[in-house]
Amino acid sequence: MLDLVLDVAKQDERVRAVIMNGSRANLNAQRDLFADFDIVYLVTDVAPFKRNREWIRSFGEIMILQTPDDMREPPPSEDAGYAYLMQFTDGNRIDLSIHPIARLDEVSRDSLSVLLLDKDNAIEPFPPPSERDYLPTPPSAKQYADCCNEFWWVCPYVAKGLWREQLTYAKFMLDQVVRDELMKMLTWYIGVQTDFSRNLGGFGKFFQEYLEPELWKQLQRTYADASYDNMWEALFVMCDLYRRVAVATAQRFGFEYPHGEDSRVSAHLELVRRLPRDATAVH
Repeated sequence: MLDLVLDVAKQDERVRAVIMNGSRANLNAQRDLFADFDIVYLVTDVAPFKRNREWIRSFGEIMILQTPDDMREPPPSEDAGYAYLMQFTDGNRIDLSIHPIARLDEVSRDSLSVLLLDKDNAIEPFPPPSERDYLPTPPSAKQYADCCNEFWWVCPYVAKGLWREQLTYAKFMLDQVVRDELMKMLTWYIGVQTDFSRNLGGFGKFFQEYLEPELWKQLQRTYADASYDNMWEALFVMCDLYRRVAVATAQRFGFEYPHGEDSRVSAHLELVRRLPRDATAVH
């Protein structure tokens, strides 16, 4: 597939350079059959590549295609870049960005980038690819405090949704909002353990490699099904896990963990869980 990407570029005079980004530029990444090809074609004129889509058939039989720039409102200007996201029936996928070479200065020099082709020797060489741009960074005191506040602020929303038996609302608050703050804190916690020198992947996909087995099992228990009892259990497990890693992170940086907010909200959650469905007052 990479040879094909380059052959298409070499045979088309409008394509002046090719850059590869992402996991296939990462020497540390594990390769498997689902690894995408993230490619940038730098071209003399973007418009012809947008108007006629027949040329992308050179890459293979397309299972599904997405052109995200056509989904934008308002649409981008005519001289802006354009992307083809292509999933092929043979399992390969190419995320191909077409970018005007006249606007080369707007192309991101991602740390995981490799210059594959430069017909005009016009592009400044890239440094060796590294994971530098993908490493977690330590939190500031404000970022840490905001994360703690948001986590404990939204937990009562989950409890309210569970008591009302509003499944989709409770699920969203638990698995989107509250979990986002947990994942953020886990990233900082693992960062402390690894001196912020490891790429943890998008959405924490490498967390299992770095979390202690006990904490990993606890994280697994936060993923509940649609049972209200199981969702209640997941919420309390999530609170306990958050508390453990947040306190450890605070100790590492000399931050103040909000024990008062934690204890008051936790007591409220326990109260709501025991609250009868016909209750007319919380207390």
